Amino acid sequence: MKLNPMLPKHRLILLRHAKSAWPDGVADRERPLADRGRKAASVIGAYMVREKLIPDLALVSPARRAQETWKLVRGAILKKVEHEAADIYEVPAERMLDVIRGVEPGIRTLLIVGHNPGMENAASLIAPDGDADAVRCMREKFPTAGLAVIDLDLDGWDEIAAGTGYLERFVTPRSLG
Repeated sequence: MKLNPMLPKHRLILLRHAKSAWPDGVADRERPLADRGRKAASVIGAYMVREKLIPDLALVSPARRAQETWKLVRGAILKKVEHEAADIYEVPAERMLDVIRGVEPGIRTLLIVGHNPGMENAASLIAPDGDADAVRCMREKFPTAGLAVIDLDLDGWDEIAAGTGYLERFVTPRSLG
């Protein structure tokens, strides 16, 4: 399915948390961002603003590194964005779809900040087709702070399923220079 990228009914933005630190004795959920991760999250936030990829709602994993990533991205966005913690820590792609299906249809652009392998698997499941370069890059690797932009021709989020999206773009901090 090829969508007109200028007129999607809904847009899903999947952002893998930025690079985290591995301090001794810190539980996985409590790991903070590394310096490199803080810089990458800021780069992605600035890119999202430049490209007008502003969500109406952000669902963010409760893990510290995801929350810190969102805080830095949100800092670049001038518009107030509703956000909430979502039960997406270490979940498979199908569970991610269940979370998305619960979003109100009036939310046109949804951002999810989460973890691999769930983010990568959800993106590949929802949007197996799209911009050829974006699909190739995403399949090679969905690194920390990777951003997948998926356009959907759905009347509501409850209709999201495998193959319903078009990968409009995939960017990483490295690809942005």
